[in-house]
Amino acid sequence: MFYTTIVPRVSETDGVGHINNTTIPIWFEAGRNEIFKLFTPDCSFENWRMIILHMDIDFLQQIYFGRDIVVHTWVKKIGNSSLELYEELYQANVLCAKGTVVYVNFNKSTQQSEIIPDDIRIQLEQHLYSK
Repeated sequence: MFYTTIVPRVSETDGVGHINNTTIPIWFEAGRNEIFKLFTPDCSFENWRMIILHMDIDFLQQIYFGRDIVVHTWVKKIGNSSLELYEELYQANVLCAKGTVVYVNFNKSTQQSEIIPDDIRIQLEQHLYSK
């Protein structure tokens, strides 16, 4: 599992006093940075490999400014050219949101998906979801 700490910003707080729901997908994406680096070690968009296909999020509790967020990211499933991630977002040890996202390993030059290389697959397998 990957852990990422997020410090909420005032600008992410909406008029009702909690973190706006549009912020949660951005925080989940921040939790994927180490996975992105597996596919694109130089983090350049010229060589970017990860293309999002699907995302869903369940909002379980309100989230507030002033308390850190911890994003947990697991690999749920590894296919030939795609992978599914499972993510949870916690504030004060309370599960506030959860979701899944599917990415494909994509070659921009050929405009085709490609098989996930074995060396990356081995690293992804170290973070398989097992709850």
